[in-house]
Amino acid sequence: MLLKPINQQVVAIMGASSGIGRLAAFMFAQKGAKVMVSARSEAGLKSLVDEIHLFGGEVEYVVADVSDIEQVQAFVDKTVAQYGRLDTWVNAAATGVIGRFEDITIEEYKRVIDVTLMGQVNGVKAALPYLKQQGGAIICVSSMEGRRSLPLQNPYSTAKHGLEGFLEGLRVELMHDKIPVSVTSILPSVINTPYYNKVRTKLGVKPTGIPPYYQPKVVAEAILYAAENPTRDFIAGDVGRVLDVLQKLSPQLVDTVLAAIGFVGQRTNEPKAAGTDNLYEPIEGYDKIEGDFGKLTIPTFLDNLDRNPALKWGAVAAGVAALFGLLGQDKA
Repeated sequence: MLLKPINQQVVAIMGASSGIGRLAAFMFAQKGAKVMVSARSEAGLKSLVDEIHLFGGEVEYVVADVSDIEQVQAFVDKTVAQYGRLDTWVNAAATGVIGRFEDITIEEYKRVIDVTLMGQVNGVKAALPYLKQQGGAIICVSSMEGRRSLPLQNPYSTAKHGLEGFLEGLRVELMHDKIPVSVTSILPSVINTPYYNKVRTKLGVKPTGIPPYYQPKVVAEAILYAAENPTRDFIAGDVGRVLDVLQKLSPQLVDTVLAAIGFVGQRTNEPKAAGTDNLYEPIEGYDKIEGDFGKLTIPTFLDNLDRNPALKWGAVAAGVAALFGLLGQDKA
């Protein structure tokens, strides 16, 4: 399956007012793509559009809530009306409630599912008919919580597990029907975005991801790679790869580790007042790319190999050759 170079693409991004979606929109525009962005925060979208226009990028915005299929459909239709087609669909929108399951109401739980899972379903439902016309890419920002649930993040983990199931089934249907649309799940590790500023918490304090963090660029680069290179899954951040291996080898071990660090590791000492979250409505002050945990970020190394298959498999071949060389010396 061949995908167009980014500078020839029309890209639509949901969840673009802050964090990963905002940076991805900026990077797509820098590389010459025509970009349409959406989120609930009009202030965040306007400031993003202004930033992109400063360097001559081509971008427009539509305010929409991903949980409302009619608003999502209007966003997709506006993209095609504006630019004539759609080549890449990206959805980075998500919300959550952090706290013990018993403390989360059913209404709150449903809202997380409506945004974080059904928002992805709504987006693909609206975008797919256009993508099928000439081929393209569906890129959904999932999470390593789609493979390993965390304590205190039950609704979010449930939504991301559901997203992984949705994408697997969709991918096979498109493959069976020989439809040239790639389906990519981006699985970030803990990322330093404003998510933990905006998320609803039942902890009485501002929550945090379990360190270490990675900067949003790690995920944005994976998104841009998948827009040009058909990719099934892309884990962003080396800690995510370690967690994936451990979960496959011994889920019970991961249970034990998370029971020891998963509760204290998701709390800060900073108070957070009730009602200062974006679960139902956008909140002001966080229309930016990075969050508050830059000092806890670390570099990633294996992402570069995943974005350079020739280098990756060359390294594997060199490692195998070295191993056989050592074995040969032992026999000699």
